Amino acid sequence: MKTVDGGVCAPKGFKASGVAAGIKEGSEDKDCALIVSDELCTVAGMFTTNIMKSPPVYANIEVCRGGHAQVVFINSGNANAATGKEGEQNVEDTVQHLTARTNCYSYQICVCSTGVIGVPLPMDRIALGIDGCCDALSENGSLDAASAIMTTDTEPKSYAIEIELSGGKVRLGAIAKGSGMILPNMATMICVITTDATFESADDLRPLVVDAVEHSFNQIGVDNDMSTSDTVLVLANGASKTDPLVPGSDDFEAFGEALLNISQHMARWLVRDGEGATKFVEISVSGTGTDKDAKSIARAIGNSQLCKTAFFGEDPNWGRFACAAGYAGVDFDPGALDIRLNDLTICEGGLVAEYEEEDAAAIMKQTEFRIGVSVGSGSGAAIFWTSDLSHDYVSINADYRS
Repeated sequence: MKTVDGGVCAPKGFKASGVAAGIKEGSEDKDCALIVSDELCTVAGMFTTNIMKSPPVYANIEVCRGGHAQVVFINSGNANAATGKEGEQNVEDTVQHLTARTNCYSYQICVCSTGVIGVPLPMDRIALGIDGCCDALSENGSLDAASAIMTTDTEPKSYAIEIELSGGKVRLGAIAKGSGMILPNMATMICVITTDATFESADDLRPLVVDAVEHSFNQIGVDNDMSTSDTVLVLANGASKTDPLVPGSDDFEAFGEALLNISQHMARWLVRDGEGATKFVEISVSGTGTDKDAKSIARAIGNSQLCKTAFFGEDPNWGRFACAAGYAGVDFDPGALDIRLNDLTICEGGLVAEYEEEDAAAIMKQTEFRIGVSVGSGSGAAIFWTSDLSHDYVSINADYRS
């Protein structure tokens, strides 16, 4: 497995683009992105479980039920969420415009929107964005597409890897956006992953997508808020001409590992670029009866505002970590609780350990560090990635619409 250039265009047969259409009022930043495959793709996706799903999310769920897609269009600056029948019609109109420009069937087109909630899409500018994206499609367009889907992100996120299967090389590429409203539950933010691997059906691809999301995008948190638009789409066009990946085969397992690898890379990148973030914190929990219990404890610590402000303040206040573990809804013996900062034990047997406060504080001054929590001798384990909660986070979100 190696890193390659090209992002979503690294796999054979994919082109992408990103243009500015004026959706972000007062800005000349790119705000429309397009990804197109030369061939029809097998597609699978994961979506937000928020009851207030946006019309684009519902439309993409239907496309994924059909199992095939060839086009993904994404606009930023407007989420087209909480927009009712008008929002649904705007999705249909967007798809119809894309159908005319790409010669693809409407049920093979995915549409994503991200940005301000509760405002109808400016359809004249969406049309301009579609036309501009179609004219600008390129095999070198991944970075432009990644830039166009940004909202409060500070940098575009585009990445690709290559793996060797028994029948030849296969590539996977990704773009993603997400900096705030990051709380996992089925999927988080927007991420499009392309691959030139071959799948006979979405039924074969879907389990790999579910597993990858569960162990990547479902293990991150920035601010304990879940978006209306969270979407992960994986498109496989078979352009590598390698044999179809069959569940249970070595190649199938190898591809699953690669999909997990690129998903985790993008997930960690989102946390590092979290709104106002100055710290990247990995929380590792072990010793529970089940992995689910371990994840509950890790999430409780990672999403705690008191813990996150301690990260920002570089304060090794392990009592906050212990408190969050205790209210996670998991039964464990408090006398078995151990907590470490990197390799430094700061809590042992539920009590303060012998350590130098200066050593613990020095670890938390690092931009990245690990909190290890053990609650017993069970086989359950989980990892969660989170950021701190800074003054800048409040400033960014206090005037998000202005």
